[in-house]
Amino acid sequence: MSTYVFGDIQGCFAELQALLEKIHFNSQDKLWFVGDLVNRGPDSLETLRFIRGLGAAAQVVLGNHDLHLLAVYFGSARLKRSDTLSDILSATDCEDLMQWLKAQPLLHYDRQFNAIMTHAGVPASWSLEQAQSRAREVENKLQGDNYLEYFQQMYGNQPDLWSDSLQGMDRLRCITNYLTRMRFCSDNERLELSYKGEIGNHPSGFRPWFELHNNDSNSPLLLFGHWAAIMGQTHLNNILALDTGCVWGEHLTALRLDDLSLHKVASLAPTNNTKV
Repeated sequence: MSTYVFGDIQGCFAELQALLEKIHFNSQDKLWFVGDLVNRGPDSLETLRFIRGLGAAAQVVLGNHDLHLLAVYFGSARLKRSDTLSDILSATDCEDLMQWLKAQPLLHYDRQFNAIMTHAGVPASWSLEQAQSRAREVENKLQGDNYLEYFQQMYGNQPDLWSDSLQGMDRLRCITNYLTRMRFCSDNERLELSYKGEIGNHPSGFRPWFELHNNDSNSPLLLFGHWAAIMGQTHLNNILALDTGCVWGEHLTALRLDDLSLHKVASLAPTNNTKV
C-alpha cells in the first residue's frame, strides 16, 4: 500500500487517469488531493464523481476553486467567464456532489507521516494545533445550519492580517484566505492577495509565505498546491508544492509519501504561460 499526494486537478480528468495508471494505483493505495479538484479544466464533473467514488481511499482538502463552486451552487456567487463548472451544476447528481464537497476539510494532518496538507499553505506563526483548530472553525460553519452566511460573506481580501481578536465572518474569511489563497505575505504575515505571478516580480515588502518557516527536519511536512507559477519549487525540504500547472499545459504531479518520490504526466491542455 502506498500514499500519494496529487497536485491541483482542476478538472483534468484524463491526466489524473493517466497518472494513476503510471503509478499502478490499486485499491490498497491512499490518494490525497490538495484541493482545486475543479474548474478551468474540461472534465470537472467526472473528476468530482471519480474522487467521491474512491470513498475512504481519498483524502481531500478544499481549495479556493472548490469553495467558489459551492458558493455558486448555493446562490451566493455567479459563474465567471473563465469558469468551467456548468456541467456540474446541470448534473442530475449535483446536489449529492455538493453536499459531499461541502463536508470536506480545509486541513488534513497525518500522524504516521507527520504531514499537514492544505490547499495554499499554513502561516509560520501557527502551530499545528492552532492551524487544526482554526480550520475546524470554518469546517464547523460549512457543516452547520448557517452555512449560507459563510458563502454570502466568503469573498474578500480583508482582514489581511490574523489576530486572535477577530470574530464572526471576518475571522472565518481570514482563516479561509490563509489556508486556500495565500501566496505572498509580509514578515508579520500580512497577506498580499492581489499578485498571483512568479517570485521576483512581486510587490516589495512581501515574500513567499514558506520563506518565513524554519527548514527544520523535526517540523511537520507541509504539502500544498494552489501556486502553479512556482512549478513545485520551494527549495525547502519540509515544504513541498504539488501544483505544477496541469491545467495550464504543464504537468500533473503526485508525490509518493512513503519515499517522497515524484511522479508526473504531461498535460493534454494547450500551453498557457499564465500560471496562477
